[in-house]
Amino acid sequence: MELRHLRYFVAVAEEGSLTVAAERRLFTAQPSLSRQLRDLEAEVGAQLFIRNSRGVELTKAGSAFLAHARLALESAGEAVAAARRAARPAKPSFAVGFLTGQEVEWLRHVTHVLQPQLRDIDFRVSSDFSPAVGEAIQRGDIDLGICRLEPHPDVTYKVIDHEPILVFLPRDHPLAACSAIDTRDIDPALFIGYSTTTHILRGIVDRYFRDRGIAMLPTRFLDGVATGISLVASTGGVTLLPAYVEKMLPRSVVSRPLTGNAPVIEIAAGYRADNPSPVLQFFLEHLEQLIASRAGDVAPT
Repeated sequence: MELRHLRYFVAVAEEGSLTVAAERRLFTAQPSLSRQLRDLEAEVGAQLFIRNSRGVELTKAGSAFLAHARLALESAGEAVAAARRAARPAKPSFAVGFLTGQEVEWLRHVTHVLQPQLRDIDFRVSSDFSPAVGEAIQRGDIDLGICRLEPHPDVTYKVIDHEPILVFLPRDHPLAACSAIDTRDIDPALFIGYSTTTHILRGIVDRYFRDRGIAMLPTRFLDGVATGISLVASTGGVTLLPAYVEKMLPRSVVSRPLTGNAPVIEIAAGYRADNPSPVLQFFLEHLEQLIASRAGDVAPT
């Protein structure tokens, strides 16, 4: 019994017609197909089809045979696929993790730098809170992280940008009419603070307020930019977030710059120096190209 016999049998059983199966699925002559099916029935030792004026119907033996024939064809297909995969050399993997939201800004620049490598690697992308990205680099789960300067002993960082921190507030908030906002004008009770997850942003903003003698009294705390946007939109509160968040805003939330010398927050490419990946080495050798690409993307016209 050959696989083609099973393929012919399944096609006829599913179409219910020798003519349709021969012309539309098997691209063979009907007499040849009939002969192949007779040979199959002779080998099985049972009648598989009842032929009538409307086409063909499966006998009880044919119905029993159909399920196993499909399984045999599926297994044969899987065997071929497995052999082809084994014959191809495995592609080296390269995993990049982004601080959630930063993939909007940086993924296209990372792939631009890696363009000569992409065809030959298994390229994987993920996003998470910045501390989780730093931990993933430390564990070796990812090769490259685009995140904050998370404190991990085996992670090396190269700063790739400094983002201004802006004020985010409801569109109908009275301060939204200002072209720039003085933090002294923000109601301390309406300020949305930060959980320990956003410890780097929290530290920068806390120092900024402390240097200006400002005491905020938050009762709500964000643990990521999505939570922060939602809290601003739903509570009427105000918060400070990095500028990249602007591209994720709903219409009900707007951003404004701070007056004076506004704080900035660093975004960095993090990696383990002992990572032997040649793709990582290629990326690091072209890091200036990444920075230039990003700078050109945001340059004023």
